[in-house]
Amino acid sequence: MDFDDTPEELALRAEATAWLDAHAARRDRVGLEDVRTYRATTEVEDAAMVDEARRWQRTKADARWAAPHWPREYGGRGLSPLLAGVFAAVEADYDVPGRMFTVGVDMVGPTVIEWGSAEQRSRWLPRILRADDVWCQLFSEPGAGSDLAGLSTRAVLDGDEWVVTGQKVWTSGAHYSDLGVLLARTDPDVPKHRGITALAVDVRAPGVDVRPLRQIDGAIHFNEVFLDEVRIPVVDTIGPVGGGWGVALSMLSHERASIGGGRMYAVDQVVELARSTGRDRDPMVRQRLARLHELERVLEFLGYRVRTAAGRGRQPGPESSVMKLVVSEFYETGGDLIVELQGPAGTLVRSDAPFEGRFQDFFMSQWAPRIGGGTDQVQRNIIGERVLGLPAESRPDKDVPFRDLVRV
Repeated sequence: MDFDDTPEELALRAEATAWLDAHAARRDRVGLEDVRTYRATTEVEDAAMVDEARRWQRTKADARWAAPHWPREYGGRGLSPLLAGVFAAVEADYDVPGRMFTVGVDMVGPTVIEWGSAEQRSRWLPRILRADDVWCQLFSEPGAGSDLAGLSTRAVLDGDEWVVTGQKVWTSGAHYSDLGVLLARTDPDVPKHRGITALAVDVRAPGVDVRPLRQIDGAIHFNEVFLDEVRIPVVDTIGPVGGGWGVALSMLSHERASIGGGRMYAVDQVVELARSTGRDRDPMVRQRLARLHELERVLEFLGYRVRTAAGRGRQPGPESSVMKLVVSEFYETGGDLIVELQGPAGTLVRSDAPFEGRFQDFFMSQWAPRIGGGTDQVQRNIIGERVLGLPAESRPDKDVPFRDLVRV
């Protein structure tokens, strides 16, 4: 692994730092009073967060920092994953909503660049870059979560339009999104992985019903989405008809990398929380803080591996799935600890809780990154089969036409 910045990385870090210093305030990576969580419980709070994030996204777009990993012709800087990661790491030190539009910028954009037509790229990418359009990912269904290829939302061709009927669930941000990448079954007479097509759907189109799923603390993050004979132009098909599984794998790969590369809070903040509650000398607490520090360092070194591979012109190996697993453990370990450190006050929320309940927000926010991009079990299967060479799970339905599958 390469641990030291190359001259190119040093130059980019200096350029990014100078620009960010001119446009944003630095974040206190240890203090507790100014921690922000971006977790809304009302429509007004949601709208305010989106507006703030949109302003910052447009500020970055004007300087080509909004998506530095995109090619220059699409508004990026054409940076390698290595150098784009340098900017993301520097941006994390500033008090800005840098990851509000990660579905569009880090997942949809690269997928459209890879799979989309020239017309789609020219139509969608500029609006993603400036957050004129917010995107969501319409993949999971009530009966197709970890077995995503078992999805049953159907799309039937009618002239130059697809007519789509079905249901999606756990869709992050659908309630404030404009468009979504939808997976639908277009051919039930072939095995399940081969009969799926990716479509771009207007989330506000007739027949689309977005129903927010309000969580126990009042926050809205996930949604269920019902589609009743929704008409989607054929020109909004992403990739080949029947090739949606390949499009989905691309998006999921970008999603895992995006989740693996982010952090909601720093270990130093959890240590400071332990000090503020007088628990920092408790040997059991210290052991768990040490474990959290270990996980943070593991993520740092996995990041070095990804950057080293990218810097040498190689595609990263299993790092994205491994990073996703480590991130899950980091948020589970840290989430449980930050609530426990507060004692009985850990059961309170919002203004009743210490620090306005922001650490409770972190606890509640852990589930999206732990489940999104594939659960821990899915990641372990990927690592076991594709990295360790273990025998694949038995899949008796792999070559059976979808229409003939027994579904509960």
